[in-house]
Amino acid sequence: MAEEKDIIDQLIKDWNTERPELDLEAMHIVGRIIKLGKVLEKKASQALKDCKIHYTDLDVLATIRRSGPPYCLAPKQLMKSVLITSGAMTALLDRLTKLELIYRAPDKNDGRIKLAALTEKGIEVIDKAIVIRFDEAKDSVNYFEQEEQEQLSSLLKKMLTALKEE
Repeated sequence: MAEEKDIIDQLIKDWNTERPELDLEAMHIVGRIIKLGKVLEKKASQALKDCKIHYTDLDVLATIRRSGPPYCLAPKQLMKSVLITSGAMTALLDRLTKLELIYRAPDKNDGRIKLAALTEKGIEVIDKAIVIRFDEAKDSVNYFEQEEQEQLSSLLKKMLTALKEE
């Protein structure tokens, strides 16, 4: 049985035709990781549709929820765990405030900083959404044997650690 081709195979084939001198070996991995990230994010957003939140919303809400009581963080603290720009973070926090999932409160130590805190509704939404998210993630890797999952996790962790942004 022939191996199924994917978009990365086509990309590599095209570049081999157009620029045969290029070393494309790494694209077998890097291209697939980038594509996979987009596919997984789209799947996660689709799974969260009934919760009426997007994947980036979940990321922020989950970060606040994981922080423990009083479920309140400064935007800088959120930025350490969420992969979006500061401008996008401001827009996202404004959106979550309008959805009544968070409220903004001044920091007692620095009035210039507006903390993001979960509302009761926000806690309910994230507690439901995170179960859906983890179930969807499990479904995304269920075709790997347990040993393969551990191996892949270890390899990806090694790569992430080596490429860690300063």
